[in-house]
Amino acid sequence: MQEKELIIIGGGPAGYTAGLYAARADIDAVLIERGMPGGQAAATEWIENYPGFPGGIGGIDLAMKMDEQARTFGLSVLTEDVESVEKQDREFIVKTGHSTFKTKTVILATGSKPSFLGVDGEQKFHGRGVSYCATCDGAFFRDKTVAVVGGGDAAVEEALFLTKFAAKVYIIHRRDELRATKLIQKRAMANEKIEFIWHSVVDKVVGEDKVVAVTVKDVRSDERKDTPVDGVFVYVGTRANSDLIKDLVETDSRGYVLVNNKMETGVPGLYVAGDICQKPLRQVVTAVSDGAVAAMEVEKYLAAQE
Repeated sequence: MQEKELIIIGGGPAGYTAGLYAARADIDAVLIERGMPGGQAAATEWIENYPGFPGGIGGIDLAMKMDEQARTFGLSVLTEDVESVEKQDREFIVKTGHSTFKTKTVILATGSKPSFLGVDGEQKFHGRGVSYCATCDGAFFRDKTVAVVGGGDAAVEEALFLTKFAAKVYIIHRRDELRATKLIQKRAMANEKIEFIWHSVVDKVVGEDKVVAVTVKDVRSDERKDTPVDGVFVYVGTRANSDLIKDLVETDSRGYVLVNNKMETGVPGLYVAGDICQKPLRQVVTAVSDGAVAAMEVEKYLAAQE
């Protein structure tokens, strides 16, 4: 069993910022990430609103720069899947598939995951025409017709991205106006490849061997109509990836962890940062802020234990 002062779980912007600040504070820490660096940010094609990059920056590029910077200050990064986090007296036991750590503090920065529509055909075609990441799967739909479900920033930004490949993109939204920021709305409205289906929800994903249509229900009249598409991209909200600590902390109905302004949970030594937190805005800029605060609070917590 390895002993550490801090284990950071999750390698998105919050986790890497926490790791950077911890390394600079000479805290004996390790960051554990099960996949590639960057989290949701790495799945975003282009980030325009992160300060310091007036021309924008690719999500993967930003993630790799964060990884490089944190490692430069000596942060240890481990690519494994964390299986459990247990409280043991005043410390924590963190287990992965290959390692076990005893640590004085934990920062959980595991982000969030897409919510499902919960309709017939969605799970059947998950990964075979139903997707939750246009950046990941958009190129498979070159010259095809796709539907994007949702009306927030993520939905409209991804719809715009899909127009690089698809011949036609439907945006299906249950209201008669979008929730996305005005600038993104204007871009979508001006794009000839995008068509809006208002006051509507997807009732079913239709197909046998592949997606051929979505059944769209008008929420005002309950009228149903099949709209031919080759793929469906779903952006109807998110849920927190908080299962590792769900029995230790207080969460809301979607699993988002309740914290104070120091990123503290109700468990001494256990902090959360980034999109896993219950908060009004989930962006790269708020995630890095959370990570910095959490790491600095860990430094104070460790100093008080000595």
